[in-house]
Amino acid sequence: MEKAIEVKGLQKSYKQLHVLKGVDFEVEKGSIFALLGSNGAGKTTIVRILTTLLKSDGGTATVNGFDIAAKPDYVRQSISLTGQFAAVDEILTGRENLIMIARLRHLKYPRHVADDLLNRFDLTDAADRRVSTYSGGMRRRLDIAMSLVGKPQLIFLDEPTTGLDPEGRVEVWK
Repeated sequence: MEKAIEVKGLQKSYKQLHVLKGVDFEVEKGSIFALLGSNGAGKTTIVRILTTLLKSDGGTATVNGFDIAAKPDYVRQSISLTGQFAAVDEILTGRENLIMIARLRHLKYPRHVADDLLNRFDLTDAADRRVSTYSGGMRRRLDIAMSLVGKPQLIFLDEPTTGLDPEGRVEVWK
């Protein structure tokens, strides 16, 4: 079985506060894996370390076969991250946001990529409106659609329904 993620002895402290103390786990390719725990348990810290946004204090981790410390650029090229808050440009339209990401990922036919994702996430009718006019659920759906541009090998979702009402949560999970 190939591993998408392998973590051994991961450690992280903020001054005297030990957030991660020897965390170990593996995730098989093609699987869905959830980190569960109470607030402050270190879930977001683990995600930030694995996505190369934060350096660990100890231990090792590989993502898609790349050591996060030795080859962070390779890790970033093979993953996507949807954080707790929508990372969309509100001045642009939904279509423009998707086209921008497709261009940043050097994809051919960025408009086709955008149109496909707008359709998959039921955003076609709002595609040419500024994102500032979108509801919270629409912004989150756009944010998740943006994380699928380029078909990354691994997608990290860090509380993608934070701040949404129950209807918005259902909408995003669909």
